[in-house]
Amino acid sequence: MQFKSHARTLAIALSLALVAGCSSTGGSRDGSMDGTGTGGAAGSGAAGSGQVSGSGVSGDRAGQQADGRIPEVRTIYFDYDRDNIRPEFESVLVAHSRYLRSNPSVRVVLQGHTDERGTREYNLALGERRAKSVQRFLEVQGVSPSQLEIVSYGEERPAARGSSDDAHAQNRRVVFAY
Repeated sequence: MQFKSHARTLAIALSLALVAGCSSTGGSRDGSMDGTGTGGAAGSGAAGSGQVSGSGVSGDRAGQQADGRIPEVRTIYFDYDRDNIRPEFESVLVAHSRYLRSNPSVRVVLQGHTDERGTREYNLALGERRAKSVQRFLEVQGVSPSQLEIVSYGEERPAARGSSDDAHAQNRRVVFAY
């Protein structure tokens, strides 16, 4: 009977997450907090170069997870051909770790992505390394390894089409898929 209860709870949670994801204004996809999505065509800089750090995430919004909601920012970005976590995204990862620690039954898939440069095999490996670096960060923060799953999509699911620096920057990412 306990399994049925957990399965029902999980089904409800997934349904709510799906509805919330479908009603989103797109703010979680590109990392912006207000849903305006500055990483697209306007190009006020690369998607990963300060988009999140300058929007108050580090102090105001990322740390406020006492209400038990999934953190709003679900995408972090990486530099070209790198898998190390940039300092401006550490507060986002800390917020996710707080949420996951306070909700031990919640699981998340860390989806690693790359831009189109490089071979398919190299990009799959790079996407996996990026997701694993996020996984290691979360585990150091006390998140149970059983809550984390890694998937690498490499270059196969771009967030932005094109070969511009802005498009490449938006595609070098790890997405939290709850």
